[in-house]
Amino acid sequence: MSEARTYWAATWFRRACSIGALLFASASSGGTFAPPGEMSGGATSVRISNASAFSLPAANMPLGRRLDFSVGNSFFRNPWVIAPSSTTARDGLGPLFNTNACQNCHVKDGRGHPPEPDQLNKVSMLVRMSIPPRADGSDAEALRTLGNVPEPTYGLQLQDFAVAGLAAEGRVEVTYSEFPVTLADGTIVMLRQPAVAIRDLGYDPLHPKVELSARVAPPMIGLGLLAALNAEDILAREDPDDRDGDGISGRANRVWDASGSITVLGRFGWKAGQPTLSQQNAAAFNGDLGITSLLFPEEECPLAKEVCRSLSGGLPELEPHIQEQVDFYSANLAVPARRNVDDPAVRAGWQVFLEAGCAACHTPIWKTGTSPHAWLSHQTIHPFTDLLLHDMGPGLADGRSEFLASGGEWRTPPLWGDRSHASGKRTHLFAPRRSRPQSAGGDSLARWRSRCQPAGRAPTAHPAAGRPVGISQLPVTF
Repeated sequence: MSEARTYWAATWFRRACSIGALLFASASSGGTFAPPGEMSGGATSVRISNASAFSLPAANMPLGRRLDFSVGNSFFRNPWVIAPSSTTARDGLGPLFNTNACQNCHVKDGRGHPPEPDQLNKVSMLVRMSIPPRADGSDAEALRTLGNVPEPTYGLQLQDFAVAGLAAEGRVEVTYSEFPVTLADGTIVMLRQPAVAIRDLGYDPLHPKVELSARVAPPMIGLGLLAALNAEDILAREDPDDRDGDGISGRANRVWDASGSITVLGRFGWKAGQPTLSQQNAAAFNGDLGITSLLFPEEECPLAKEVCRSLSGGLPELEPHIQEQVDFYSANLAVPARRNVDDPAVRAGWQVFLEAGCAACHTPIWKTGTSPHAWLSHQTIHPFTDLLLHDMGPGLADGRSEFLASGGEWRTPPLWGDRSHASGKRTHLFAPRRSRPQSAGGDSLARWRSRCQPAGRAPTAHPAAGRPVGISQLPVTF
């Protein structure tokens, strides 16, 4: 039995200064800053908060494009099948894969969730893998175009399912250990730290220096709006050396654009490792479903090449016109409007959000540039992200780099739509074991506390609460 472990929390429990649900304060606003308006996605926002909140098209999409949206949805939602099949438009699954449909991970187009220790099916989660580059520089091309050096047998991603008659690459095992964190007011909360192990390998042993990073599927909303942000606006927020002295040192990732064969700004993925929504989608089809495309014409397959090719659904398996429909669908999933924006508790949450310094990374307001989808252009939006990488410290590191991102750096996750939970599961970076998170945890907690309570000073009191910022009995739902 071969085993490799990584102790890490960030990519599973993705909130850093999460809006409202993680911060506690008084119901009285007591501040001078008004929170953003209710239309988080500008004119694209939808006013719905049920379990389908993440699955609706942009509100301002022309009616004539609704059919394209529905077609893309069908290829995103419905299962792909093994080739050869009479269902030629969606065959080619595997031979090795993690799931047979995008919707299985992005539950109702929302976020996935980490598995419980006794849960056999880890379908909302996958494990990326790589090995350190060799010192002689011989891995330079892999680092330039892949961002990592693939594990020699299993590539960049463990695939824990296989078609009938073949062995899966391995089985993912997750265990948890708990540790206490003491908040500024003396409250002690227990957080979970996961350990990932690969068991029952189907082929060769893992490289002895393999690096593992577990990833849970993020929400799909607002991606076309993020794609429409001007690159120069994102890069203008870079401050890798913290020259302004605010304690924030965000930097952009620079990644390989396979369609243009050029290094460009990274926007998508946990470490901003993909440059475009189209490449993000094609990479997911390839790694998660074993489906080839024009951008990724080969599969990672430890089997003999003739075995992999005998199960092909065509070259490419993801036909270009089908990928266009999926790209259209994923670019136009609407962001739900914010609720109760005039509620005193919501306004109090906004004040705590600002006082805690969360907005330094979770940038509240942007304006989109020109999009190929005209209705996404020139929208004022509130995604609460800067799309930059930030070093979250050793407590949240996975130890695995990705292009320029170090083993401790993660892209700031967007927080819009955080109050909607399509999967019925709710886990966060700050309080992964709680269904109603109370406060920050891990290394992010130390950073949050250092901003709210500098060395040698008492905790900052919320004007109406009379207790440290963020520590109260009322969960703010801003």
